[in-house]
This record gives sequence, structure tokens and C-alpha cells, in this order.
Amino acid sequence: MGIELDFLAVLAQWPLLLKGMAWTLGLTAVSAVLGVALGVACAWARTDGPAPLGWLAATYVELIRNTPFIVQLFFVFFGLPAAGVKLTPELASVIAMVINLGAYAAEIIRAGVEATPRGQFEAAASLALSRAQTFVHVVLPPALRKVWPALTSQIIIVMLGSAVCGQIATEELSYAANLIQSRNFRAFEAFIIATALYLLLSIGVRALLNWLGPRFLFGGRRG
Repeated sequence: MGIELDFLAVLAQWPLLLKGMAWTLGLTAVSAVLGVALGVACAWARTDGPAPLGWLAATYVELIRNTPFIVQLFFVFFGLPAAGVKLTPELASVIAMVINLGAYAAEIIRAGVEATPRGQFEAAASLALSRAQTFVHVVLPPALRKVWPALTSQIIIVMLGSAVCGQIATEELSYAANLIQSRNFRAFEAFIIATALYLLLSIGVRALLNWLGPRFLFGGRRG
């Protein structure tokens, strides 16, 4: 007996899928901006900041990189209320994604910073630039250029990881797919379509980041 597939039963719920995609993109956009900013701050702390701040950043990076994202998410959403901090599912998802991306971005950016030739530091010193000015204007742009492909891939990984945010009722794409299959019992079709949509989102976000990076973050295209 053959399997009868009915993708139209899932596609008929397109408003839910569209809403899920919008939430996934929104969570990714906010977490990408804040997570990369946090990564830059931690990279600075570990390469050029005061020693206590560097140790604190290193502890944070190791703690996050060696624990599962879903545990971090559950800690934020279920653990913080025990300390009196109540969060909506969406805000908890953003916080967990920012914390997760920040740790990985910190190590990626630190690798780019440490690959900067010493001559650039000496040139900045000869121009009487402060250490902060040197980091922001001289060191960071070429460092970002070197590591941008890796940083882009990490943002995509965090976007795909947002699928577990449906476990706390954040209305992202996997939540929408699960809701649809609970209504029409077309689980195979629902998650096949969700898989295709995640693939399209990944390709689109990667293309967008590859376009944005050279134009707005590290001083225009090379060549």
C-alpha cells in the first residue's frame, strides 16, 4: 500500500508558516546584531582588555561553548523566574541566542584580531591613536574581513538552532510546523516543507550577510 502525500494540506496553513519564518528571521536578526557586538566586546577583553575582564570573558566563553544550547535556553526561560526574572518565550529565546552566539563569535573574532600584523599596531601608535581607537579603527575591520565567512556560518547555525525555541512556545518555524501537523496529522509533509523553508532561509541569510559585511562592517570591497 503506497503512502499518500498531501502537501497542499500543509501549504493551506501558509499564514502559520509565514509567521514562523518571520519570527525565525526576527530572532536571527536581533541575536546576530547583539551577539556579534557581544563577541567583539569579549574578543577585545581577551586580547587587549584588563586581565580580570579577560578572565571573566574567557570563563563565559568556555561555559557557553561547552554546554548545549537547549540547556542554556531552558536555564533562561525556566531558571531565571526562580530568581524573580520572568520573561516571555520570545525574549528568553533572544537572550539565549545572543548569549550563545556571543561566545562563539568572541573566539572567531579573537582569531582574526590575533592574526593582525604587529606593524598595524605600530602604525596606529605612531599616529597617537588610543588603544580603543586602534582596536576599533585599525584592528577590527581587517579582522572581521578575515573571519567573516566563519562568522556568517555561525550566525546561520544559531538561526537553525532557534528551532528548539519552539520547546518554550516561541512561534518560530518549527513551532508552526509542529502546530500544523498536530491539526492535520501530516507530520511528514509538514516537516519536509519546514526543512525546505529552513534551507531557503539559510541560503538567503548567507547571501545577505555576504553582501552586508563588505559594505558596512569592514570598509568596502577588496579590489
